[in-house]
Amino acid sequence: MILADLRHGMRGAALSLLAGILMVGFLFQTEIVTAVQTWDESTAYNHCFMVIPIALYLLWDRRSSLAGLAARPLPWVAMAGIPLAAAWLLTERLGIMEGRQLIALSFFELLFLGVLGWKLWTAVSGPLLYLYFLVPFGEFLTPRLQDITAVFVRLGLEIVGIPAYVDGYVIEIAEGTFFIAQACAGLRFLIASIAFGALYALLMYRSPVRRVAFILISIVVPIVANGFRALGIVALGHILGSAEAAATDHVLYGWIFFSLVILLLLACGLPFREDHRPEPAPPAAMADGVHVRGGIFACALLVLIAGISPVAAMLLDRSANVVSQRLLPLAPGPSCTTSPGQPPDRPRAAAGGVAIDQRIACADGTLYDVHIAAFSPRSAAGPVLAERRRLGRAPDGEEIREAWLEPEPHAWRLLIGTEKPFAMALGLWIDGAPSMGGLAVRASMAWTSLTGGHNAPIVVSVTPVVAWETMTPPVRQKTENDLKAFLQAHADWLTQISARSAGQ
Repeated sequence: MILADLRHGMRGAALSLLAGILMVGFLFQTEIVTAVQTWDESTAYNHCFMVIPIALYLLWDRRSSLAGLAARPLPWVAMAGIPLAAAWLLTERLGIMEGRQLIALSFFELLFLGVLGWKLWTAVSGPLLYLYFLVPFGEFLTPRLQDITAVFVRLGLEIVGIPAYVDGYVIEIAEGTFFIAQACAGLRFLIASIAFGALYALLMYRSPVRRVAFILISIVVPIVANGFRALGIVALGHILGSAEAAATDHVLYGWIFFSLVILLLLACGLPFREDHRPEPAPPAAMADGVHVRGGIFACALLVLIAGISPVAAMLLDRSANVVSQRLLPLAPGPSCTTSPGQPPDRPRAAAGGVAIDQRIACADGTLYDVHIAAFSPRSAAGPVLAERRRLGRAPDGEEIREAWLEPEPHAWRLLIGTEKPFAMALGLWIDGAPSMGGLAVRASMAWTSLTGGHNAPIVVSVTPVVAWETMTPPVRQKTENDLKAFLQAHADWLTQISARSAGQ
């Protein structure tokens, strides 16, 4: 009886929601595809595949409390999409994909609110808000988490009396050296803990205060636990007499440790549970034709508003023509030349710009692949930074150590794989000069995309051509040093790339 009444009362709203979901999904298909790719590629976000099934289960778990409710559309709610549309366009010009995805999901939330009405939306707000875990958000926290872990380890070693020298993320003890890499910052554990903590709070508590308190605890506990995990690995290296032995299978040990921590957290939360079922609401009048039409109008108005910014971005991108100047290869130094049998590729179309590749052979026997990608002077930050992220992704691994090549100016960012053998250098040129990136650079590019500019953004990567998997650690270290020496010997490339940026 409950399900029959619910299906009857929700039929019109369900059709409006289905149409709205399909249309909003079409408008923000780039955000959706990018999110799914991130779920698949990053272990920190693999759990996102379970978010929709969990939200559906939470909705099913609340079915009895929905029997007395009917959809009461609020078409005026769609007007809240206007500031969302402006925010989406801003984040799109700044090249912040996580912001675009959060705003896209907020349009879906507005769609549900506008079609269902306030009372029905409130009744299902837990499952709907849980959908925000679909957004692969939080990567920007990694450096801060690394800082917290480094400080925790340093203080912990002082307390337990283990002599150590800590320089940034490098921890040296008598038994060896440890490095707090990005994957050791605890982001994957933090995000998984928050997602699981939110699920636990929605299932076990009814009070908003208890739910928020448990979620906050789920944020603090993994951060502290990750500090203890890192401290324990260093201390284990001291006890075993070998840093390398302690670091072996440290990821597995980390998961076991965090599983125990989460179990303890859940056990502590059980005494405060409020898992009793609320009484079903009294039956309400079923949705009539006026409410059905209101749902359709709310859906249509929201889709119209949501489409404003993607259309504006498309028009701006069309005005940002691909760079017309011929993209020339870089001239190698006196002891290097273009590798025989490997002539530079002709400039070809790339995502948002043009690209060219060349292989350089040096007299000492080293080989380097150089990739140059140039973009329109009116390009937004998104495609430029996406190309830099694509080039800088280590194959089959997330453990990467980053450092700027000295001396200044900091033109080359060195990326060294700490688990999977990997090394390369990345350079970014904005407004004809080397750039370290950052929000100010994003804002400058966003402004230039609207007003126009003269210098083309350029991304350059330099990668040693070697069989990394078969190399011994000393040879890999030599290859990394050769890469640094190669870049320092080709300091004139900074001028050459700036000239390419200016179209000279």
